[in-house]
Amino acid sequence: MIEKKFIEAKKQQFEIKEFIRKKIGKGKLSEVRIERTPVGEKIILITSKPGLVIGRGGEIIRQINEILKKKFKLENPQIEVAEIQNPIFDAQTVADNIALSLERFGHLSFKLIAYRELDRIIKAGALGAEIRLNGRLPSERAKSWRFAFGYLNKTGASSEIVRRATAKAFTKPGVVGIKVAIVPKDTKIPDQIGINKKITEEQIMFDIEEKKEEKEKKKEEKPKEKEKKEKEKKKEEKKKKEKGKKKKTRKTKKRKESKKGKENDNTKK
Repeated sequence: MIEKKFIEAKKQQFEIKEFIRKKIGKGKLSEVRIERTPVGEKIILITSKPGLVIGRGGEIIRQINEILKKKFKLENPQIEVAEIQNPIFDAQTVADNIALSLERFGHLSFKLIAYRELDRIIKAGALGAEIRLNGRLPSERAKSWRFAFGYLNKTGASSEIVRRATAKAFTKPGVVGIKVAIVPKDTKIPDQIGINKKITEEQIMFDIEEKKEEKEKKKEEKPKEKEKKEKEKKKEEKKKKEKGKKKKTRKTKKRKESKKGKENDNTKK
């Protein structure tokens, strides 16, 4: 019995969210949150266009409030409107903008629309973004098009920092599915490594002096190394000369011995 009540409550929340989205219209709402309080149900409408959501003198909010009481039997619904500070980093607003522009300008200009939105996200300073369009683009055969840049993790704990949203565009060839994923510029990436050093003026001067001393030492060491190399070369040359002399003396001795042997042979004869 308790499980059924939970399912009914979740179903009612879903129906309320869908009703509010249809009532306000596409491209005006980013998210609808429903919170249960002791006073009554608190409904928060997150949007980048609060003026269009509230209406003149709060007409739209009053209409939604009355329908929620009659249709969904909520005793005391409290509707609040929260404005998004950076709508370009909100995935739902971007997805809705793409859907509206596809319905307005046609499915053939899908590349221009996607690249324009991606360019806006890049200029805003996002760390990464991805736009996926699935449908009959541009021909009758369904295809999947991907437009992306930057850092965008799809698995693991770091994928939680990515803001994701979906939307639908109803074009002449058929329905086009839109998926948007954005990583805002101020997000902290868990697997990113950064090194921060606070260096004072004294440390900088000390480092400069150390580098100068190292350079001077190297300059002093260079002539000494040259002298050592020259001495080693001279020693090697002397050794080679001595070896050459020894070989010559051996050859001359052998020649003399061979001559003496021949002379002795001649005398015996």
